[in-house]
Order: sequence, then structure tokens, then C-alpha cells
Amino acid sequence: MPLPSIAIPADVRERITAAAAGLFEQSGRQDMPTVDAVRRAARVDMNAASAVMKEWRRAQTAQAAPVVVTVPDAVQEASAAAVASIWLQAQELANESLRNAQAAWEVERGELDAMRQELAEAFERQAIELDTAVAALAAEKATAGKQALELAAVRQLLVDAVSQADKAGARIAEIEHRATDLRAELDRAHADADHLREEASQARKQAAAELEAAHAGTDAARAQLVKLQAQAEAAEQTHAEQRKQTAADAKTAAEARERAAGLAGQLQALQEQNAALLAALKPSAGSKPGKA
Repeated sequence: MPLPSIAIPADVRERITAAAAGLFEQSGRQDMPTVDAVRRAARVDMNAASAVMKEWRRAQTAQAAPVVVTVPDAVQEASAAAVASIWLQAQELANESLRNAQAAWEVERGELDAMRQELAEAFERQAIELDTAVAALAAEKATAGKQALELAAVRQLLVDAVSQADKAGARIAEIEHRATDLRAELDRAHADADHLREEASQARKQAAAELEAAHAGTDAARAQLVKLQAQAEAAEQTHAEQRKQTAADAKTAAEARERAAGLAGQLQALQEQNAALLAALKPSAGSKPGKA
């Protein structure tokens, strides 16, 4: 089915032919550029690219060959032999032209088939790109919907923020009023503090004088304490010596008691001996004299 005839602007046609020629030269004039490649290079639509490419390819392969179908009357009148000879030559030329036309047609048909295949592939790629674009558009719409929701949420937040700002303004006014009252109270407190600082300064001076006097008394007490400590140490030393002497005296007394106890025992023994001796001597003293 031939492509419908469309009006293609001259600048678009020039871009397509220039792109086709450039791609053809890049291939070393070996491979015809595809319609899709030319369309992308020229940045045109598929219909314009396919229509101009058809003409461009035909221009690259077309060969002019006259085709003679009938023998002219002038030739028939000139000579039958000449007519026959000319007819044969004309037939040969016609056959050659026919063969050339058939070859050109075959080439053009092959190009048309290739172009049809290229168009099918290009349209398939465009369909994929369209599906991708539609999916991207759907995603963008979904994103736009999400952004709309987020925008609505932001607007609500803005409304809340404005309301809070109004409340904050009223609160600030109240705080400023309270701050004015607090400043007045602070001024009074500063005045009271100045008075208290003056009293504290006088009290510190009085305390310093009392402390100085206390320090003087403390120094005297410390000197007295040192003196008393020295006396206590001397007394402790004397008491220690007395304790030592008392211990020695106690030891001596114990020894004396032991010796006294020993002497008492000896004295009692002597007394017992004396008593026994006296008892023994009493009968002898009462006996009569004259007995020998």
C-alpha cells in the first residue's frame, strides 16, 4: 500500500536528505541508512522521513532507459529491410530497457520491503517508547497526585502555623506585658539588692573587725594553749617518773614484806624452840638438891 502524499516543508526535506546522505557516507556508501536512523538524525516525524527516504533511495538507484514499443511509420516507409533491422534493434533496446526496468523494480521492491520492515521496527520501537512514555506519564501523574496531597498537607500545616503564630503573637503580647511588670519588679529588686549590698558591706566590715579581734584572741589563746601543753607535758613527765618511783617503792615494799614474813616465821620458830626449852628446863629446877 503506497504511503499517502503529504506536504513536507522544504527545510524538513533538506534535513532528511542531508541526514540520509551523511549516514550513507559514514557507511562508506555501502549500506543504505534506515528510516528510523534518518528520522532520529533529522529529528522529524516518521511519515515525513519515510516519504522523503523513498524518493531519496529511488534517486540513488534510478537509471534512465528509453523503452520503444512500436516501430515508427517513417521507418516502415523507408525500407522493409531497414525496418526489420531497426525493429530488431528496437526490440533489443526494448528488451534491455525492460530488463533494466525489471531490475530497477526488483531493487526498488527490495528497498520497499526493507523500508516496510524498517517502518514496522520503527513503529514497534515507537510503540515501546510510547508505552514507556505513558508509564512515565502515569508515574508523573501519581507523583503529581502525591505532591498535591503533600501540598494540601503543607497548606494545612501553613494554616495551623498561621493560627499558632496568631496565638503566639497574643502570647508574646502577654509576655511583653508580663516582662514590663517583671522589669519593674526587677528594678525594685535591684534597689533592694543595692540596699542589701550596702548592709552586707557594713556587716562584712563589722565581721572583719570582729574576726580580727577574734584572731587576736585566738593568737593569745593559742599561746596560752602552747604554754599549758608544755606544762602538761612536764607534769606528764613528772607523773611518769613518780609512777616509776611508786612501782620501785612497791617492789621494795613487797620484798620487805617477804623478808618480814620470813623473819616472822623464823621468830615464831625460835619462840617455839624457846617454849620447848623452857618446858624442858622447868622439871629440872623443882628437884631436890643433895642427890647426886
